[in-house]
Amino acid sequence: MENKSFVDIIKEQSTAEDLQLPLFHPVALKLQQVLKKSDFTIESVINLIMRDQALASQILRIANSAFFSGLSKVSTIHDAVIRLGAKQVANIAMMANLEENYTFAIPELRTFSQDLWKHAMGCALGSRWLAEKTGYKNLAQEAFLGGLLHDIGKLFILKVLEKILVTKKTDLKFSKALTLEIMESVHRESGYSLMQKWNLPETYCVIVRDHNQEQSDSGNVLLSIVRLVDNTCRKIGLGLHHDPTIVLVATFEAQVLGIKEIMLAELEIMLEDTMGIAPPSQ
Repeated sequence: MENKSFVDIIKEQSTAEDLQLPLFHPVALKLQQVLKKSDFTIESVINLIMRDQALASQILRIANSAFFSGLSKVSTIHDAVIRLGAKQVANIAMMANLEENYTFAIPELRTFSQDLWKHAMGCALGSRWLAEKTGYKNLAQEAFLGGLLHDIGKLFILKVLEKILVTKKTDLKFSKALTLEIMESVHRESGYSLMQKWNLPETYCVIVRDHNQEQSDSGNVLLSIVRLVDNTCRKIGLGLHHDPTIVLVATFEAQVLGIKEIMLAELEIMLEDTMGIAPPSQ
């Protein structure tokens, strides 16, 4: 492996037959696949969740958290599905499982993963908020999951890197700058392949593939929402990158969605408050 670049090693490991990365819980995956069908039933959703009591408990815990609170506590999966809707419960299932995968034993990778998880949650919550505020409430749950998954390729690369370091498959030295460069250069390709491998809806696959590309498709509302929130998170420093010079109102996405500066300011404040980010000092 001495003559191979770090990127080549990542790509090789990503396609290895023996690579087992439990990024998605099988029940959470199945729920997303079931929801692709127009004739799904509430009962089928409940039955799937009840196959895994640990996952069911996680869903109830999150459904009763501050993010998803209602008038009273929900005590059964049936109540959670009725109150929150099948799509939101399926998204909670995906989120509950995904959070576990942002845990790493190697301290350097743990720092990356913690920032990635905050960014994913910020993009998920911000995308849902923006969809509801801009007249696309019917797309709010899709926006949430699109925001949650858009950088899944970066998590995937960290998992591959963890395997490489633990098994000592390379003598290459670890550095923060090199890891960031690798994630930026190949995370969309890796994430898109992973999403297709797991047969997730093409809507989310496209978001994972195109969220860092210059956008010209004014018809893809979900992609525009996720891209705009992704840039908002970058502007306020929520995640691995911080670029306070981003002018959100001038972006293609803000113009396509018809979003004014005051709403973008509200989005920033909501994210800072929800994710516990201190606003820049004056």
